[in-house]
Amino acid sequence: MQRAISRPNGTDPSQPAGRRHLLSLTDLSDDDLYALVRRSSEHARGTVPLTGQLGGRVVGTYFRTTSTRTRTAFSVGALRLGAQVVAYGPKDLQENTGESADDTGRVLGLMLDGLVARTSASARELRAIAAWDTMSVVNAMTEDEHPTQGVTDLSAMLTTLGRLEGLRVLYVGEGNNTAVALAMALTRYAGAELHLRTPPGYGLPSAALRRGQEYAAAHGALIDEQHHMDALPPQADIIYTTRWQTTGTTKDDPEWRQVFRPFQVNAALMDRCPSVIFMHDLPAHRGEEVAADVLDGNRSIAFQQAAHKLYGAMAVLEWCLT
Repeated sequence: MQRAISRPNGTDPSQPAGRRHLLSLTDLSDDDLYALVRRSSEHARGTVPLTGQLGGRVVGTYFRTTSTRTRTAFSVGALRLGAQVVAYGPKDLQENTGESADDTGRVLGLMLDGLVARTSASARELRAIAAWDTMSVVNAMTEDEHPTQGVTDLSAMLTTLGRLEGLRVLYVGEGNNTAVALAMALTRYAGAELHLRTPPGYGLPSAALRRGQEYAAAHGALIDEQHHMDALPPQADIIYTTRWQTTGTTKDDPEWRQVFRPFQVNAALMDRCPSVIFMHDLPAHRGEEVAADVLDGNRSIAFQQAAHKLYGAMAVLEWCLT
C-alpha cells in the first residue's frame, strides 16, 4: 500500500499522529527522560526479553561524519529488536547533487519508519525533517547536542552506582555537545551535582548553561561551571572527560592544546577522591585529555559505558517506534 504524503506537523489524517522524535533532551518531559534511562539500564541488566518489538519496522541510519559506537549501537539495536536497517554513508544520498535536506527527509519518510542521523551541523536541519511527521527522527549527534549520549551516560551511571539522585559528577574539559547533553539530563535528578571545569573560552554555550541552571533549580540539583582547576569539589562519585577535539570540529586558536593541558584527567586528580570512577564517551587520546593509566585502570568504566550505547539505542528505538 502506498503511503500518503503528509504535510508538516502531521496534518494528514491518514498518518499516525504524534510520532516520537529524539532531537534534544530538552524536548523530553521528566517522565520520558526517566523512562528512557531506566529502560536502557534494564536492557543492560538483561531483564528485557527480546521478542521482536520492532518487527516490520525499517530504520535508516545516515552518518555524514565518522562514528564507531553510535552507528554500530543503533544498527545492532534495531536488528536485535527485530527491525531491518538501511544504512547511508556521507556520499550516498542526492544531497550531494544539490537536493535539499528537507526534500531528502520528506522522501525518506515515505519509506522508512525511523531515521537515525548524525550531521554535525545544527539540529535545525533534523527538526525540519521531523516536522513532516512521517517517520521518527533521532539525533545521533549535532554540533548542538548529543542526546543519545546523555541517555547512555545516565544509564551507565544508574547501572554502575545504583542511583542518579544525589550523584556528584566532575566534568573536566570542553563544554561540547556531550557536556550539553549531560547538563540537560543529570540536572533533572534531585540532589545531583554537575561540576564543570572547562578551559577559558570553551565552556558550555550560554543558552545551555542557563537551561541547566533552570532544571537544577526546579529539581533541587546543582550545576556549576568554572574555567580553572583551582577550586574543585571536595568529593565526587564520577570524573568524566571527553576528547579535546570533538568529532567534526576544529579550533581557531593554534595554541589551544596549551589552554587545555591543565584539564587533563590523571592519577593525581583521581586520587583526590579514592572511591571515584572514571567515564569517557570515547574515542580517547591517551596522554591528552586522559592519562593511559586512568583510562585503562580499574576505576575506569569507559568501555562498559560504551556498551551502554547499544542499550541506550535500543531504549530510544523502542520509545520512538512502538
